[in-house]
Amino acid sequence: MTRRRTAALPTPVALLFLLPAAVLFAVFVLYPMATALTYSLFSWRGTAQEAFVGLDNFVALLTTEPYRTQLPRAFAHNALLFAGAMVVQNSVGLLLAYALHKRDRLRRLFQVLYTMPYLVSPLVVGYLWSLLLSPLFGPVNAVLRAVGLEAAAQPWLGDPDTALWVVVLVTAWQWVGFPLLIYGAALGSLDPTMEEAAMLDGATSRQRFWYVTLPMLLPVIGTVSVLTFIFSMEAFPIPYALGGSSGSPAGATDVMSLLFYRTAFNSGASNAIGISSAVAIVLFVVIVGVSVAFTRWFRRVERGLT
Repeated sequence: MTRRRTAALPTPVALLFLLPAAVLFAVFVLYPMATALTYSLFSWRGTAQEAFVGLDNFVALLTTEPYRTQLPRAFAHNALLFAGAMVVQNSVGLLLAYALHKRDRLRRLFQVLYTMPYLVSPLVVGYLWSLLLSPLFGPVNAVLRAVGLEAAAQPWLGDPDTALWVVVLVTAWQWVGFPLLIYGAALGSLDPTMEEAAMLDGATSRQRFWYVTLPMLLPVIGTVSVLTFIFSMEAFPIPYALGGSSGSPAGATDVMSLLFYRTAFNSGASNAIGISSAVAIVLFVVIVGVSVAFTRWFRRVERGLT
């Protein structure tokens, strides 16, 4: 006769160990969120709180200039950052992780090399690439001219048609180490007998990847996708370093975090705190809503594969 185990309730000692993390979460996450929500429901004159206005700040954000124009544009740029990260960053990270997983020799070395940009401050990476892409003394244009591609040398960050793509690629270049590490750890935990059985059945390397390895990685792909969405919507250092607080040129690199920063600190409006808090709440609602929807969708897909 077997005895059924029940989940042990947290002991006072365990709760004591959890207390510091709970306090830090409450102070640095819950309290700022509640404060931003409160601020967004009041009108402000400088730093002085005035009357309760309900949703008027949100209405002003959606109906008055320059917010009516800048908000959809910034949100679209964040969505493009997410799409670029999924297509470039996460795809390349998965392929590199799969390739390195098959190579025991020098695998750790290449994992470190690909991960190093991820460990550097995004602000430093952004300023570094702004120097590399400078049309006056940047080595990127110098190399293009040296190999006879003068037509390809251009002001990458000065042209609205290329500036946002530069932000997308620089962001993907820095963060490719994140999915590389996650997928590498997931590949190391998979059951190798599944792929060996597919190999005995005559499946090619590409078929084993698409029909055996990739479905088993779906839970990890879902987690990485949700985290990528959150990081993309919160993007600030690299767009700020490459385009400044105004999202230059002509707003081509503007994102939601830059709009919040510019509204709160650079607009000079008397109600800057109320409007910027409304921007923060809108961003928070979008992140939470889409993240929950993504998570539920991936879980349904996982259940369909089992």
